[in-house]
Amino acid sequence: MRAQSEKKREDKSRRYCIYSALGQVSYSIPEEMAKGSLVGNIAQDLGLDLKRLKSGKARIYTGDSAEYIELNKERGVLLIKERIDREALCGQTTPCALHFQIILENPMEFFSVTIEITDINDNTPSFKKSMIVFRISEAPAIDLDVGINGLQSYKLKSTDNFNLKFKNQPGDGKNVEMVLKKPLDREKQHDIKLVLTAIDGGDLQLSGSIEIHITVLDVNDNAPVFLQSVYKATVTENAPKYTVVSTVSATDPDEGINSKIVYSIANMHDDDQQLFGINQDTGQVTVVGIIDFENARNYEISVQASDHGGLTDSCKIIVDVIDINDNKPVINIMSKTNVIAENSASETVVTMINVQDHDSGENGEVHCSINENIPFTLRSTNANFFSLVTDGDLDRERESEYNISVTCADEGVPSLSSSVTLSLQISDVNDNAPVFDKSSYEASVQENNTPGLSIFTVRARDADFNQNARVSYILEDSSVNGVPVSSLVSVMINIMSKTNVIAENSASETVVTMINVQDLDSGENGKVKCSVNENIPFTLRSTNANFFSLVTDGDLDRERESEYNISVTCADEGVPSLSSSVTLSLQISDVNDNAPVFDKSSYEASVQENNTPGLSIFTVRARDADFNQNARVSYILEDSSVNGVPVSSLVSVSADSGVIHAVRSFDYEQIKDFQFRVKAQDGGSPPLSSNVSVKIMIQDQNDNAPQVLYPVQSGASVVAEIVPRSADVGYLVTKVVAVDVDSGQNAWLSYKLQKATDRALFEVGLQNGEIRTVRQVTDKDAVKQRLTVVVEDNGQPSRSATVNVNVAVADSFPEVLSEFTDFTHDKDYNDNLTFYLVLALAVVSFLFIVSIIAILSVKCYRWRRERMFYKSGANLPVIPYYPPLYADVGGTGTLQHVYNYEVCRTTDSRKSDLKYGRPCSESIISLDSISLFCTTFIYIFILIYISFFISLFN
Repeated sequence: MRAQSEKKREDKSRRYCIYSALGQVSYSIPEEMAKGSLVGNIAQDLGLDLKRLKSGKARIYTGDSAEYIELNKERGVLLIKERIDREALCGQTTPCALHFQIILENPMEFFSVTIEITDINDNTPSFKKSMIVFRISEAPAIDLDVGINGLQSYKLKSTDNFNLKFKNQPGDGKNVEMVLKKPLDREKQHDIKLVLTAIDGGDLQLSGSIEIHITVLDVNDNAPVFLQSVYKATVTENAPKYTVVSTVSATDPDEGINSKIVYSIANMHDDDQQLFGINQDTGQVTVVGIIDFENARNYEISVQASDHGGLTDSCKIIVDVIDINDNKPVINIMSKTNVIAENSASETVVTMINVQDHDSGENGEVHCSINENIPFTLRSTNANFFSLVTDGDLDRERESEYNISVTCADEGVPSLSSSVTLSLQISDVNDNAPVFDKSSYEASVQENNTPGLSIFTVRARDADFNQNARVSYILEDSSVNGVPVSSLVSVMINIMSKTNVIAENSASETVVTMINVQDLDSGENGKVKCSVNENIPFTLRSTNANFFSLVTDGDLDRERESEYNISVTCADEGVPSLSSSVTLSLQISDVNDNAPVFDKSSYEASVQENNTPGLSIFTVRARDADFNQNARVSYILEDSSVNGVPVSSLVSVSADSGVIHAVRSFDYEQIKDFQFRVKAQDGGSPPLSSNVSVKIMIQDQNDNAPQVLYPVQSGASVVAEIVPRSADVGYLVTKVVAVDVDSGQNAWLSYKLQKATDRALFEVGLQNGEIRTVRQVTDKDAVKQRLTVVVEDNGQPSRSATVNVNVAVADSFPEVLSEFTDFTHDKDYNDNLTFYLVLALAVVSFLFIVSIIAILSVKCYRWRRERMFYKSGANLPVIPYYPPLYADVGGTGTLQHVYNYEVCRTTDSRKSDLKYGRPCSESIISLDSISLFCTTFIYIFILIYISFFISLFN
């Protein structure tokens, strides 16, 4: 049953996990989870082994915050430690999140964890008051009784609001009552004047008149109206009491006590009500408590205006708090090492520090430093996280302890700072050889001395500490008159074969050195035992009498130990025992057994849009623990695509340095972020590699102007908003709707009235773009109103767009139509039409003139041909015979006109007779006349067509 419950919890935690990046894990859980509930498997999400959690003494660091989460190192999971109430933890702030770090030691590591607390519906709505009472006055009925006896009839002049009602009384009397016909509005007409005429019933009717003056009394029928629906104000934190934040104002068109307005603050949280107060008569909002930017960066104050009759209106004041530098940086020691070895490598982490400054902007930007002339430095590992690392050689013999002062100061004016002192001990390593008191010694001994006699003492000192300073003395090999000195004073060791270098991947029992040991004594005095120093991966194997082999006895790792100094000591079993020793130096050669490791498990970087192609974004860095060529790292961009586009078209990576460059300019509106992987490959054979995920986030710039969606601007027609003349104050005329494709504050839009026909009649809501009336519409107001509204975003620099709004102040559509007829045709459109019509007229006129010139030219040419014909007529040859009455009617000859001839000829040409006939032009229309008539007719037709075209468009 418990296993099933745990499985359900693990499944649930997987749903909460969002992402893991930059050594950071984020989860999302609902509030009010039960104690002991599973948040997530932190070991799995960070890629850590459970043994690492235990050996590294994993713990949660929250600073001064309460601990709601606990770490179970046995299972590697995060559990709920205390019940979490999102409203108590964050109030109205969204999103609500817990931030803490998981610290590991040996070596030091830390990982950031963010847990977002999501809201559940665990609070019922509540009212600040148990009862709300409204007082509504009843409009009194008006009934004016007037009675005059003996009168026959009455007439009332101006019957817009009143009628007369007649009643017969006993006798001849008549009673008349003036009855209200429709409700009165004091705000429209304060006084009413009437004339009542009484007429008798005589033959000559006589009449008398009386003026009736009616004063309309006010009733509370108008609610207060704020001049603005939203007010914006700023206040500096720690502002003194009674500092004025803003002043709101409302109007009420009623009079007397009905127009008196009382201001109050409504719907604020209990804590906020202690910060702000309002003058109920003037609407002035002041500071009455302590404003702290770190508690809240802005406030929304709802102000209510009430008149004496209980009618109300409300507005909102948005108060932005301006931060001042009133918080010192707080230095928190996350993890600390009190002792460090003097042979520690450079960049060894000593202490991890978290600095918090609750101010914002430059007031919250912190720079940390340490005292000078020490082999340490501070590295910024993340925002407000620092690591104290070694930055030089440590020498315990020169300095055995350091008192490191860490000072952190912000960039506010004046700057505030804090400091902390860290005490660090330097532990000893054996880096100093013993040094004898003298460079040489001399001593004397008498002959026939007793064996084992103490002759004298040599003394050496070692500058190291403790065990490293303990000195042992060994007799070195030499001979005296061919006799080994060890036979005089002590065992002889002979190196038969020796290897100076061995590969780190050598198998166990690999022979390194072969040794032969000789002791010239006999019996127990000649028996020899050899040994090597402890805690090394080597051992001695006895292969034969007095023959030994030094072999490997464990795994070799050049990255852990690159050289071994192996001391071989051989001692006999004599009394006293004599011994000799020799030291072997062995180098461990590198093999490519380590893949490159990136500094971070994943990278995130940001770049502003519209960047220059080739811009250096950031650098990825990987290190290889191997040596020389095996440690040479190259960076390669792995193939992938972003929205169907190869990632290589977006970024590139330098193979040698790991610098990532932008290949092209980014556009935030097209791509907001993208991910890819970079591979680090070493130069070994075969090469080893690893990869890392990189996320690039595009930051938005204000490069898009707002776009107006409504009202739609069209050149072909005019759209007008109609406002009735009976519209009250605050009447909603229309709403300007605009969008900005940018994001964040670049997309925050504000609306302003730039131009207006009557600026005193309309206003535009700063935030919502609503166009409302600010006063009562009167008969004097023009029907046609034109407003120009500017829509501006909040970017730096800001961009804007304008829109024209046509407003018609009228009660009927025909009145609107008559006023806006001049807008039905666009001026540019009419100008273009006129241009084309004039051009057409010019072309037709040009063609007509060309036609006339062509006709005249042809006529002149033919006239010249006729004259040439008549001049050469006497030399024409004599034709013997033509039939009578021959006529050429084809019109194809050289003459222009057609003629009839009667010719009588004889053989004697002198007696021939020619009778000239009547020309045909007298009965047939001339060709020239026809051409001229057709041309003129076509021209007149074109002119009539153009005139019709103009009238059609007008």
